[in-house]
Amino acid sequence: MTDSDKGQPLVEIRDLRIEGRSDEDWNPIIKGVDLTLHKGEVLGLIGESGAGKSTLGLAAMGFARDGVRISGGSVMFDGIDLLAASAETKRKLVGKRIAYVAQSAAASFNPAHKLIDQHAEAPINHGTATKAEAEQDGMELYRRLRLPNPDEIGFRYPHQVSGGQLQRAMTAMAMSCRPDLIIFDEPTTALDVTTQIEVLAAIRDVVEQFGTAAIYITHDLAVVAQMADRIKVLLRGEEVEENETREMLSNPKEEYTRSLWAVRSFERPEKPPVPTDATPVVSVQNVTAAYGKVQVLHDVSFDIHAGRTVAVVGESGSGKSTTARVITGLLPPKAGQVELDGQILPPDYRKRSKEQLRQVQMIYQMADTALNPRKTIGEIIGRPVQFYMGLTGRKKRDRVADLLDQIELPAETYLDRLPSELSGGQKQRIGIARALAAEPKFIICDEVTSALDQLVAEGILRLLARLQDELNLAYMFITHDLATVKAIADEVVVMKDGEVMEQGSKAQMFTPPHHPYTDLLLSSVPEMDPDWLTNLLAERGRDNIGDAASDKID
Repeated sequence: MTDSDKGQPLVEIRDLRIEGRSDEDWNPIIKGVDLTLHKGEVLGLIGESGAGKSTLGLAAMGFARDGVRISGGSVMFDGIDLLAASAETKRKLVGKRIAYVAQSAAASFNPAHKLIDQHAEAPINHGTATKAEAEQDGMELYRRLRLPNPDEIGFRYPHQVSGGQLQRAMTAMAMSCRPDLIIFDEPTTALDVTTQIEVLAAIRDVVEQFGTAAIYITHDLAVVAQMADRIKVLLRGEEVEENETREMLSNPKEEYTRSLWAVRSFERPEKPPVPTDATPVVSVQNVTAAYGKVQVLHDVSFDIHAGRTVAVVGESGSGKSTTARVITGLLPPKAGQVELDGQILPPDYRKRSKEQLRQVQMIYQMADTALNPRKTIGEIIGRPVQFYMGLTGRKKRDRVADLLDQIELPAETYLDRLPSELSGGQKQRIGIARALAAEPKFIICDEVTSALDQLVAEGILRLLARLQDELNLAYMFITHDLATVKAIADEVVVMKDGEVMEQGSKAQMFTPPHHPYTDLLLSSVPEMDPDWLTNLLAERGRDNIGDAASDKID
């Protein structure tokens, strides 16, 4: 179908130019990009970190972040010039006819208000529904998105649901006024593979049913293959190429696009077996834990040795992050214990010595929310250097500089910068340096590559692998990305509903026969085939896809 057959475009962007402020200068971010989108059509935007995907998506709403300005071109939405429109006109459009689904649901919800109250806010403000009607519609959308207990989950606060559930609640919130256009900015990067299928299927159903146009921003090529009618590839603010999805996948014309299509190349060689008499750095022994009266871990046990990586995988709510909280002493177990170098750790971190605290560190999933935006990089890394190592003044600054060199960021360039001046991959490297500052034996890596594009993620994995070899570190790697497991893991622990379903070497994990749940995870990894999701839903039965979804806090 040609553009003339589709009628008047809903969104039409021409020669868009966007600049970002650096000191006193303005530097180009988007360099003359065009974009056309019709009703009921999904356009996939892909490219590595810094390509301008999110900036272009926000510009389609007539919006630019602080420190960014639209310096040229035009943005038309259904005949309305968004760049010339008044603030009042934009307020009437955003939330009602144009909606946005952010990458980080945890950072997007107000923690002080229940989900259903935040869902109802836009329909009430725009006059499309009463509070009762908006709440009822919210429950119906929760049901469509396969959220557990759809009539009740909206009355929880954001911290009382898992990350996957929160992401689906945000998608429902975006649909509350049945908008004409939705910008999906990496909406499934933080989700496990089984939950991702639910969200992708629900998004596709809603878009098709209501004829909604969508811009789907992602770095996951297999995901965009399931969602987009067309794909546009960006590199450093310029269009590389655009084409229909099937043609783009089968016959990319540009070398850069072909490089994105290439499978992640990094995979660590298999290591020799751990000696049977070796003492684990961390040993989780028969741990049972609960949130209040709700038991969330059931007799969990596994060991992590020096120089080894244990990947803990499972869907949202399986207990991966809860296990990490037990190890760090944030959640004392009801039964069982955690040992460090053969010595029992006090279950409550407040009763652990500074030396015990120093040895167990953590790198967080969302560097955006894990780094203090008001502190410089030198201050962020310098705090644990001073607290654990007692260094001050010049010695502290020199140690911070050494740590920046270790993570391959020159100290003279980054020491005095703020987090807002760094890319996502650079922020994650700062998180790694902050953990290394304590000189630990054991680091928990909590989904540290899930928000990064494939090229940046590979760089982070290579960095972690090099640091492990140099410092003989033990890693617990929490992830839902089985490609990451293949790349970096030595051992794998598969969890579901707070229990260990299967554990063993990486080779055992990826060699049949598997536990049925492991089979479910492996079969849920998207493939570079536009028909993969359709075929999977048909094979499993659409009504049964959500059976694996868990109503637990991860």
